[in-house]
Amino acid sequence: MNELFLSELQSIDKDLLEKLVLVEEHIFKDSIQISAQLDSSLDSLETIISQCVAVISEIESPLAQAETLLNELYFQHLFIDRPHVRWPISAYSVAKGLNQRAMSPIVKASLVKEIITACGFETDLVFIPNKIMLRLCCDEQYAIIFDAVTGESLDWAELDLRLDELTGDPEADELKSIDDNVALVEHLSALKNTLIQEKVFDKALICVDVLLSLNPNDPLQRRDRGFLLHQLDCFKVAVDDYRYFVEQCPKDPAAQILKIQLDKIDIANNVLH
Repeated sequence: MNELFLSELQSIDKDLLEKLVLVEEHIFKDSIQISAQLDSSLDSLETIISQCVAVISEIESPLAQAETLLNELYFQHLFIDRPHVRWPISAYSVAKGLNQRAMSPIVKASLVKEIITACGFETDLVFIPNKIMLRLCCDEQYAIIFDAVTGESLDWAELDLRLDELTGDPEADELKSIDDNVALVEHLSALKNTLIQEKVFDKALICVDVLLSLNPNDPLQRRDRGFLLHQLDCFKVAVDDYRYFVEQCPKDPAAQILKIQLDKIDIANNVLH
């Protein structure tokens, strides 16, 4: 793994959107069109920001500003969407996703965050079971928590219900921001799954390598790396990852199946020797 890439990915001087662009460049670096796509994205983003700033500039109330801003963004700029079971690969690209108005959840959250921040609001990503959502702080007392994909906000009753599902100290009522690594893992995991479904195994393998650089020896990612190496005809290398997964997650149904297969391989090797 490229050390410079990893240091930039973990840098506190880069925001989430910049890190998503880095990830995109790293995974799709052999695409000759990527530079043009990224430039187009930035131009489009600046246009949206300037128009949103203009719309709220004459409004005094922070709450009214926030509501107007979200309405402008989701309805006038067509950011409104519906949840998807499966997103196309293009939705994980900052440029294509923005220009086509079909953005995967983390790409969209990072773009919306960038726009809202540029409009003068404090905003962050928070985990509300079972998804990552955006929090727009109107002032010291009031915030709007909403789904980046649909633009729909949570009322207080629904928020309390969702937060009851969180484990930990029930007295800790502060909803903390998630860090960039959490968002990157979510993004990379979803992109990896889409690439596997599309049988783009070489790109999916790069996703797994980045995920393992963020969370070394994650058994599920080691299992997926083994699967991808297997698909790319590197079975002998894949066996080590399969064995690690079986050792770390012996009760997982997939591990039990893999153990049987690995035992057969061991027996075959012993017979050959």
